Amino acid sequence: MTALLTPTTYTIDPWDPSYGVAAGDELDGRDSTARLDLAVELPVAQWRPMRPDPGVRLPASVLFLDGVRRIDARLWVHGAQPQPVPGLVASLAAGLVCCDTSARVIDVRVDRSLYAAAQEASDLRTGHATYTFRPARPGQDELSLAVQQRLAELEAELAATWREGGTTDDLLVVDGPLRGRTHLARTVGYVKTHHAAYLPPEQAGVVASLAAGERSPVFGMGTSWQRHSWYLRLPGGSGAPWSAVVRLECSPDLPIEDVVALADLTSTVLPPLASTPHKDPRAPQNLVPIGGLERQLRHRLGDAAFLYRSLRAALMGAAR
Repeated sequence: MTALLTPTTYTIDPWDPSYGVAAGDELDGRDSTARLDLAVELPVAQWRPMRPDPGVRLPASVLFLDGVRRIDARLWVHGAQPQPVPGLVASLAAGLVCCDTSARVIDVRVDRSLYAAAQEASDLRTGHATYTFRPARPGQDELSLAVQQRLAELEAELAATWREGGTTDDLLVVDGPLRGRTHLARTVGYVKTHHAAYLPPEQAGVVASLAAGERSPVFGMGTSWQRHSWYLRLPGGSGAPWSAVVRLECSPDLPIEDVVALADLTSTVLPPLASTPHKDPRAPQNLVPIGGLERQLRHRLGDAAFLYRSLRAALMGAAR
């Protein structure tokens, strides 16, 4: 006798999907347990503010890569399992800005997916969008992590496709940590906010003393993944010790001379791109190309309420 298959159905959770979504990787104000190598560029006792080499060679273009995500709905997947399992329906957008003689958006990709720990689930099709099913581990935190990992993949795919043209004279700045993208050549991660205190007090004091355009010495850092990192102060800060300070990071596999060259290059090309408070509430850290790209990406996600109604209508029709 052929076993009857249990049909897979979905129920949308009425709770606002914007609540309960993790907003950061770490808790504000918490000391870090990262493993540090503070003597990568200078001996620890010689830490001081660093000015970029005035002879640093500038690339032909600087690329800025960013992505945005939005939870369109939380739902429950009813299938063969004894209890329904939670799922997330999310829209993602990744984009790339090229700055050479001008700044322009050169590519944007949109991804809509359903994430759930239910192997029998399938793509969700509405009258206005298709959400590709992507298996995930069970649990709300794991679902959120799966969304973030997909966004990192989308960004890496976008950058790799653009670079297939053969250019090697560029610098790629990824908005956010470089986790999962350290394999990208000539690439740095750009971290705008500080969720943990990584440095000991003496080295943190050096960062607090940076003038605009100065950086800290390069140091090694290991948490769940390894990277080289340095701090940079942008112009336009408030005068508070860590105002306008950003952290940059790159692959741990690069030779130290290449890491230092990247540190000097970012200290040269990024400060002129700092935003201003009357145009961006996250100034100066939210660089002008990134701020403009984010606005376009959020527009490309589509109207959240419209997509939500379309999703509800599709599921209600399927349940009849």
